[in-house]
Amino acid sequence: MKNSQSNKICTRCVADTTIPNISFDKEGVCNFCYLHNEMEKEYPQGKIGAQKLKEIVQEIKNKGQGKKYNCIVGVSGGRDSSFLLYMAVKLGLKPLAVHFDNGWDSPIAVTNIKKSLEKLKIDLETIVVNWEEFKDLQISYLKASVPDAEIPTDVGILGTLHRVAIKEGIKYILNGHSFRTEGVQPLGWTYMDGKYIVAIQKKFGKYPLKTYPNVNLSDLAEVTWQKIKTVPLINYVEYNHTKVQKILEKELDWTYYGGHHQESYYTNFFQSYLLPKKFGIDKRKIEYSALIRSGQMTRENALLKIKTAPVPYEDEMINYVISKLWMTRSEFNKIMALPAKTFHDYPTYYPLIRAFKWPMKMTYKLNLFPKLLYQKLFPKG
Repeated sequence: MKNSQSNKICTRCVADTTIPNISFDKEGVCNFCYLHNEMEKEYPQGKIGAQKLKEIVQEIKNKGQGKKYNCIVGVSGGRDSSFLLYMAVKLGLKPLAVHFDNGWDSPIAVTNIKKSLEKLKIDLETIVVNWEEFKDLQISYLKASVPDAEIPTDVGILGTLHRVAIKEGIKYILNGHSFRTEGVQPLGWTYMDGKYIVAIQKKFGKYPLKTYPNVNLSDLAEVTWQKIKTVPLINYVEYNHTKVQKILEKELDWTYYGGHHQESYYTNFFQSYLLPKKFGIDKRKIEYSALIRSGQMTRENALLKIKTAPVPYEDEMINYVISKLWMTRSEFNKIMALPAKTFHDYPTYYPLIRAFKWPMKMTYKLNLFPKLLYQKLFPKG
């Protein structure tokens, strides 16, 4: 990052030069705002979006005709996945709910999942990861000193969804991510692939990965061969946090857990403590910028919020995480003091991915690869 840009901030949103791969045009608008504009065209709302959504839903119904389930929804008990499940049912789809239990679910999350399934009359398939194996993998990522400590969960969720889809013969996985509220995480803050998982565990772990649902190239090839599509259904509808929360509370007796992604104890620790304390990363800049672009927050309000500390944490939460990982405070402090690294410091598929840029572009144009992920892997800035 150039020193001349060290304090530069976008004139449209609140993304600044602490964010990797950021660039600005002559008016000071960042490349993430331009990416948002592209995504608006890709996933329109209004009449055009409604028609596109209708066509997608009909396609899912046609491909799943005669089957018990015609799509999969990963559920966490959070707002996004709960609304996606609700939306799928209201659209007349037959979803199978899938949950990756990594041992960190809060009681509120568990209750939200249970209530949603009962109210919507949806079946659930839960994959409970081997705790000793998964705990060791999480510790390995902490020891690797990279800002990707949530990747073991993210990859585990993806691998679980793929495995269930293949087993059940389901061709559609519904995605609850909305670029209008979540934005796009920069490559330097969040990177994930199966080779990265294996490399980190091999270097720092005690146990081999025998049961963990990793996602390797062979797994991705199988998903492509099976023509399993990931569909970002929420992108075609108005998705306002406040309105959605009221719907969930009324229709599903859903309970808010206090903050973004705090339905998981570990995610709460990761977002509120590990990232800002060790890496100086404030992911609110990405989220708030997305909300500004979609008209759900003013830039002035976002700038005021950014001046305050990130999501507050409590010592009790830190102690709970350390204890659950079976670490001493001394061991944890040593990890926090390690020099920061990135995924570039470890073996990954990234060099191979870069070499196959154009074939991957064709894959996402066929709706077999998420465009947001493509844009993230190949940033223009």
